[in-house]
Amino acid sequence: MKILIYALLVIIPVTALSVVTYTGVKAALSGGSKRKILARNVAVFLAALLCVTVLAISAGAADTSLPEDSAAAETQEDTPASGGITDKGLGLIAAALVTSLAGIGGGIAVAAGAPAAIAAASENASSFGKSLIFVALGESIALYGVVISILILNNI
Repeated sequence: MKILIYALLVIIPVTALSVVTYTGVKAALSGGSKRKILARNVAVFLAALLCVTVLAISAGAADTSLPEDSAAAETQEDTPASGGITDKGLGLIAAALVTSLAGIGGGIAVAAGAPAAIAAASENASSFGKSLIFVALGESIALYGVVISILILNNI
């Protein structure tokens, strides 16, 4: 059972990547909308991420076994299962999600703000300071995510 779960952990992302690449190239060559292609890629990526997360948690839960005698049961209650879900594992997942989602949000904000700031500064040089503030605000979203993930990692 455990080998099947580990095989699915490899097969699902590779299959999702292949399907997204094939359909994206096919739609781009036929003149499809770039927004639809991006939306499809994001949806498949999130679905594959969800499947991999569920399978990884399942693989950890599959390691737990029932003890055969009462002495082993008493010692096993004090220690967490070797592959089960622990606070440290959930903390690492939380830190990774915080950093990645904040980085994506900061990238989107800078991608929208920086060209507008450059255009505004090229038309009116006195607007450079104001436009720089908006770009820095978008960048600070990613920095907040890094700070929160450091706080999470220090508490596990």
